[in-house]
Amino acid sequence: MTAPLTPPHQPSSNDPWQTPPKWGGSGGPGGPGVLAESEGENDRRSDLRRAAAVTLLVTVSGVVLGLLWAWLAPKVPLISDGTAVYLSDSEGEEAIGADGTFVLLALACGAVSAALVFWFQRRGGIALVVGLALGGLLGSLVAWRLGVWLGPNQDVVAHARAVGKGVVFDAPLRLRAKGAALLVWSLGAMAVHLGLTALFGPRDPEPEWGAFPGWSAGGPVPGAGPAAGPAAPGAGVPPDGS
Repeated sequence: MTAPLTPPHQPSSNDPWQTPPKWGGSGGPGGPGVLAESEGENDRRSDLRRAAAVTLLVTVSGVVLGLLWAWLAPKVPLISDGTAVYLSDSEGEEAIGADGTFVLLALACGAVSAALVFWFQRRGGIALVVGLALGGLLGSLVAWRLGVWLGPNQDVVAHARAVGKGVVFDAPLRLRAKGAALLVWSLGAMAVHLGLTALFGPRDPEPEWGAFPGWSAGGPVPGAGPAAGPAAPGAGVPPDGS
């Protein structure tokens, strides 16, 4: 008699070349690997949405900086003699006061925006920081253009002719150190956010040291030799009794 053969449509479970099932495995559809990849993709999309919202809100808040700058910046007095326009006070420091006011206000806006972002988004992330920095730069551009638009007339010659000879009038509001002043909001916001994250951000959990199997309090240390104890009766006695 011969042993029954395995039907061709039912492969043996002991076949080493058998193709593993695609479901339930770490690399198959629906496995842990696919689930982890899907969760990572969802997290990235959520981070990008939060970063876009932060960029938009910070950019819009540049309107506040522009209004404050147009209101608080010192005015530069000018005067005309009918042929040319001169500084009314040649020793005044109002010309650099506009830049200093913008820088101080931008630093304050950067600190406030970073604190608000950290308060509402403790999780943080590089996308959030990039959105905060980009929003600060765009908000500074909005504030600069708005402040110039709300300030005195930009056409100095026409303004001098309108007010007349010997009458003091305000010079246009200008930002002379634009390259540095427009970056202050972004740099200040990133510095404050980094400091708050370092001080009050979430911490990684400490690793837990598990006990070795079979090792209880007072038990032998794994890897050590046999525990020393009282000798058993007859231990150490030669077989010949000497």
